[in-house]
Amino acid sequence: MHNSETSAPRIRVGIGKDSHRFLPPDSSKPCTLGGVIFDEVPGLAADSDGDVIFHAICNAMTSLTSVPILGGIAIELCHKDGITDSSVYVEKALETLGKQRIEHVALAIEGKKPHFQSRIDEVRTKVAATLKIQLHQVGMTATSGDGLSEYALGNGIECLCILTTCEC
Repeated sequence: MHNSETSAPRIRVGIGKDSHRFLPPDSSKPCTLGGVIFDEVPGLAADSDGDVIFHAICNAMTSLTSVPILGGIAIELCHKDGITDSSVYVEKALETLGKQRIEHVALAIEGKKPHFQSRIDEVRTKVAATLKIQLHQVGMTATSGDGLSEYALGNGIECLCILTTCEC
C-alpha cells in the first residue's frame, strides 16, 4: 500500500520583501544589490550593506521557517561581529532550511535607478552562487515603477522575493 502522505514531495513557498532609501549622493558607501556593486548610485541606508535583494531572500526564508533571519541572526552578526555583508546573512539563512531544497527564486525589483537591464544576468549569477543553485533557478524582473512610488521616484529601491522549496 502506498502512503502518499510520507512519499509526496513537500512544496513550500516563502515570500519576502525589503526596501531601503538611498544615502545622499556624496556618501562613500557603495550600492550593493544581489552581491553586485552598482557604482552609478549611492549606497543604501542600513546598518549592513542594505542589499535589498539578499534581504528579501532572507525574509522569504523567514516566512518558510519562522526563524528571524534579519530580525535576529543578521542583527547579531552586524552589531556583535561587525559583519555587514548581506551574503553572509543568506548563508546563515540557508542553514535554517533543514531538508528543504531551493527549487526556484523569483525576484522583482522596483526603482528608477540603477538601470538593471544590462546587469540582470550578473546579479542572477551572483544570487545563484550565493544560494548554491543553478542559474536557471533564479528569475528576475526589474521595473522603473513609472513614477508611482517612492522607489519609482528614485528615492530608494525595493525587492520582492518568492522562494519555492521542496523537501523531496
